[in-house]
Amino acid sequence: MTTDFALKLDGVSKYFGGLQAVGGVSLAVRPGERRALIGPNGAGKTTLFNLISGSLPVSAGAITLFGRDVTGAPTHRRAAQGLARTFQITNLFADLTVLDNCLLAIQALTRERFAMFRPLAAFRDLHTAALSTLEAVGLGAVGDVPVRNLSHGEQRQLEIALALAGKPRVLLLDEPTAGLSPAESRLMAGLLARLDPAITVLMIEHDMDIALELAAQVTVLHYGRVIADGSREEIRADAQVREIYLGA
Repeated sequence: MTTDFALKLDGVSKYFGGLQAVGGVSLAVRPGERRALIGPNGAGKTTLFNLISGSLPVSAGAITLFGRDVTGAPTHRRAAQGLARTFQITNLFADLTVLDNCLLAIQALTRERFAMFRPLAAFRDLHTAALSTLEAVGLGAVGDVPVRNLSHGEQRQLEIALALAGKPRVLLLDEPTAGLSPAESRLMAGLLARLDPAITVLMIEHDMDIALELAAQVTVLHYGRVIADGSREEIRADAQVREIYLGA
């Protein structure tokens, strides 16, 4: 199946009772595109990610991945079709090592997940893939370290590694620099800039400078609706965005 878009939303809405959290969002992201989703707190950005990933059902509209309708598909089906995401709050196994966390993420999308009575160490190909993934995000030297002993910045790096473990075609990044120091934010920005250009990336990012540095295309949400969509230059120059988002 061929398509011009890696991810496409058509009139996607979400209601919680009488509250409209997302209102008629339409969005089209091409393969390999880097797009930032920005907006003030409460704009509906994370809710929209939950709809795209399948964590929440849509109230109206349609979502397609590479031309395939996944509107009603469960989260694991979307993951199998190449969708991965990170979260604002770290979601790791703190008592396991960095390597074991990565091994579990890789195993989850393979047949080996059904081999419950074999130790993970027995799967050499998984072990090799996990080490390679950790090296790619700068954590190759801390594979044997329990996750609870990592810094917050290193835990965020590990979350990127877990998202990459399944070789995603579309990657949703929810506030990748949240809670990081300025130095850690710069390291994270460098890591994200080095991601495989074949991966389509849609990111929520509160740091405007980093968002505009990493993403050539930007979509702005306000009260659950798209108020601007275009290149980073167009968004910088948009008077409504400057007033609502930048406080100008």
